[in-house]
Amino acid sequence: MQTGTVQKPVLTIAEVAAVLRCSKAHVSNVLNGRVPGVRRLTHFSMGRRKLIRREWLEEWMEDGKEDDLRC
Repeated sequence: MQTGTVQKPVLTIAEVAAVLRCSKAHVSNVLNGRVPGVRRLTHFSMGRRKLIRREWLEEWMEDGKEDDLRC
């Protein structure tokens, strides 16, 4: 267990972009299913805000790893 760091259970688009090391626009495109060959990232909306549960992001990244290994 990590000490001194608290991982938020819900992330914003900017926070997801920081984790993935890509732009917020790219994350938005992934959320909306506009990136060919990439599974849509599960999220929920609160007004105009799009929020992603950390566990959904981790599952999505694991699924992406499995797809890469099959190629």
